[in-house]
Amino acid sequence: MFDALTYQKRRKALREKVGSGIILILGNNEAPANYPDNTYKFRQDSSFVYFFGHSHPGYAGIIDADSGEEYFFGNDVDMDDIIWMGPQPCVKELAAQVGVAKSFPFDKLKETVSKALSLRRKVHFLPPYRYDNMLLLEELTGIRASLTKKHASLPLIKAVVELRSVKEPCEIAEIDKACNVGYEMHTAAMRLCKPGVSEQYIAGVLDGIASSYGRMVSFATILTQNGQTLHNHDHSHTLEAGRLMLTDAGAELMNYYCSDHTRTVPVGGKFTPRQKDIYSIVLACHDKALELARPGVTYKSVHLEVCKVLTQGLKDLGLMKGDVDEAVAAGAHALFLPHGLGHMMGLDVHDMEDLGQCYVGYDDEVQPSTQFGLASLRMGRRLQEGFVITDEPGCYFIPALIDKWKAEKLHTDFLNFDRIETFKDFGGIRLEDDILITADGSRFTGEKHIPITINEVETIMNE
Repeated sequence: MFDALTYQKRRKALREKVGSGIILILGNNEAPANYPDNTYKFRQDSSFVYFFGHSHPGYAGIIDADSGEEYFFGNDVDMDDIIWMGPQPCVKELAAQVGVAKSFPFDKLKETVSKALSLRRKVHFLPPYRYDNMLLLEELTGIRASLTKKHASLPLIKAVVELRSVKEPCEIAEIDKACNVGYEMHTAAMRLCKPGVSEQYIAGVLDGIASSYGRMVSFATILTQNGQTLHNHDHSHTLEAGRLMLTDAGAELMNYYCSDHTRTVPVGGKFTPRQKDIYSIVLACHDKALELARPGVTYKSVHLEVCKVLTQGLKDLGLMKGDVDEAVAAGAHALFLPHGLGHMMGLDVHDMEDLGQCYVGYDDEVQPSTQFGLASLRMGRRLQEGFVITDEPGCYFIPALIDKWKAEKLHTDFLNFDRIETFKDFGGIRLEDDILITADGSRFTGEKHIPITINEVETIMNE
């Protein structure tokens, strides 16, 4: 947690942006894994953490945008709780820790919301993503649970996105710490990447490192020899010499700030000439994004410039042909890069995406595309100082997609399918870092940069 003043300032800013009505911010509850007392590891709602600080289950907060009054709702523990969990702070104490003067038992929440509704006041709430909160909102507002997402407050969504997008110095410091853990995770993976080692073993080590420094991994670890599958969570294979191991993994600290890095390394510690060719192209794309990312430019424009670097590199290898600008405009490069350059980072590994991707990564100026590949760009809008985003280009050879495009004769003016056929056994490469947009450019987050050049990777793998 940060100091109480931090949360008070955030709630005041939110209240001023929303303007009127009451703002309801729901926390999360425990979720049973297989029976009520055996729960999944608790994960608090990120917006609740941002405005009310606490990571305990079973709480909610209200901000009255008209009067400025704030309320914290939750239940004090009873003796049975104390026996199993030990002494716990009371709700009044928890509220005071984040600068809220008024606290009530949780069942008073309905009374407060009902009173506002009876006075025809607007009740603002964020789109729920957990079913228990959908049901709670139905109980509080009378809106059917299945319709609560549609009735979420757009003014509140936009206000929260505006506030959480620009990271405060205290948040940047926490993201840097999370990236330091990411360094430990990825360098461990590099050292363990040897023929005969199981993917599951390395993935488990990374999960353990994340847990030892913080709360857990920031998302389910992706670690695979089959990097052509973008989100491959299968760890069932044993590493083989000559293959590439793609590792996409990050840590989530105790206060929920995250890291997200990807490295692709050769099993056994030495890149083959063909692997070096593709790796060098992806690294050039990665570096181009860092060079271009700065306040005032759209990340969509950065993405498209990176796609040109990829296309030119593949053209030089004989995999693509024709005019580079025309190929990118047509989307021919998306055969090799069917995803976007990056996304927001912060309290979530895909920060605020529960609020609606069209509000987080886009705005009235920059709208999502429907073109294959470009449609998967999560972050397209104009960059501002204080944004933390990912820089994650890749190059993948997906046999099923290659076969489909070849059969349909797609982009034959730009794709050399005969040459591409020889790469169907290649796999995929992705390189990802988290970057902070600064006043005049961008920088990597974290105190140490995970090895990324061919020489750096081979050196650490062969120490």
